[in-house]
Amino acid sequence: MTSERIYAKLLPILETYLPEDVDADEIDMEKDLTAELNINSAHLVDVVLDVEDEFDIELSNDDMESLRTVNDAITIIQNKLAASA
Repeated sequence: MTSERIYAKLLPILETYLPEDVDADEIDMEKDLTAELNINSAHLVDVVLDVEDEFDIELSNDDMESLRTVNDAITIIQNKLAASA
């Protein structure tokens, strides 16, 4: 799956957990999920669960620890999908 397709599926997941003070238009590949998009740690767990459901993958604790930016998420998802193919 291309990074563009993954981004298109990831975007609505992230939008769900954005606080009121962050506009969805601010999401881009380099944004830090917690520092710049203000997704709190509890919601980050929800993001991971939603990603696992959406892409039918399982993320390890190591994957979750390396999940910092939108691009990190896309890379992790791509690697998991490639490994399961």
